[in-house]
Amino acid sequence: MKYRNWAYAAAIRALKTFAQGLITLIGSDYINIVDIDWPTALGMAATMALISILTSMAGLPEVDD
Repeated sequence: MKYRNWAYAAAIRALKTFAQGLITLIGSDYINIVDIDWPTALGMAATMALISILTSMAGLPEVDD
């Protein structure tokens, strides 16, 4: 049950990181939403989510030890 809670919290954090990264790329003043290179933007956001999961391995404050 402990690992399930960790996995759930890590997945939520990674999903939020993915969304924040994508919003940052879409919301820049230099890029129009029509002109976005979507595969690159999604790849960058996915990389951010992976880094979030790797960082979560050090510990999540949302999950008790």
